[in-house]
Amino acid sequence: MSDTHATSNETEFEIDLGPADAPASSDDFEVDLGFGADTDEPDDGLTIDLSEPEPAAEDESDEDAGDEAVLAELREKLRTQLGDWYVIHTYSGMENRVKQNLDSRVKTLGMEELIFESVVPTEEVVETRNGTRKTVTRTRMPGYVLVRMDLTDESWSAVRHTPSVTGFVAHANAPVPLSLQEVEDQLAPAALAAAAAASNGPKRRTRKVEVADFKVGDSVMVVNGPFSGVHATITEINANSQRLKALVEILGRETPVDLTFNQIAKV
Repeated sequence: MSDTHATSNETEFEIDLGPADAPASSDDFEVDLGFGADTDEPDDGLTIDLSEPEPAAEDESDEDAGDEAVLAELREKLRTQLGDWYVIHTYSGMENRVKQNLDSRVKTLGMEELIFESVVPTEEVVETRNGTRKTVTRTRMPGYVLVRMDLTDESWSAVRHTPSVTGFVAHANAPVPLSLQEVEDQLAPAALAAAAAASNGPKRRTRKVEVADFKVGDSVMVVNGPFSGVHATITEINANSQRLKALVEILGRETPVDLTFNQIAKV
């Protein structure tokens, strides 16, 4: 009986460890992860959405700390500077020209002790155009320029009569200065971009992504895929994944479909 008992124990031992490399476990694992196998969503759609890797938590913390240091320096600079910040209105597209004209006028009139600087607030944006992404610098407030100055009748007149300036924002004859927080909000993007450009480390700063080719509400033609040749109306745009949602007419009814940028063309 001792031999029989030993054989039984050996068999049980083999059965307990046997399934470790059995095909059944592998099949179960594949089924659990195959949730997208029967969907119509193309594989590359998921890949595009997840193509930008999430930075490590430590890297994010380092970048946040660096940003806060830049902003703290900007706050201290604004707090100790002479004068107040005002907003002037300009003709559309003339912001940089107004800055040049005003800076030149200040020197010509000898008003450096009253008008200290003018700034056109800018920000960096990742723009998608014709399927290509590029980083561009654009004006944050089209039609406006910031001026740091001591407000007197003479300085008001010098600014107000600069070519292409239409007036001060708010009360034209007694303009109200911006708060330091409002000034920081406008100047922070440019300060952060300058700090990133000067850094020797990787330039991973997250920028706003915009699409130049299309906008919500545009009527487009589907040129690739199963709906090729059908007109569609854009209802949603995801600039990061370069995908969009649109309504197409199928059997007399509007149906939402998911498309990539290269599947459509402007009508």
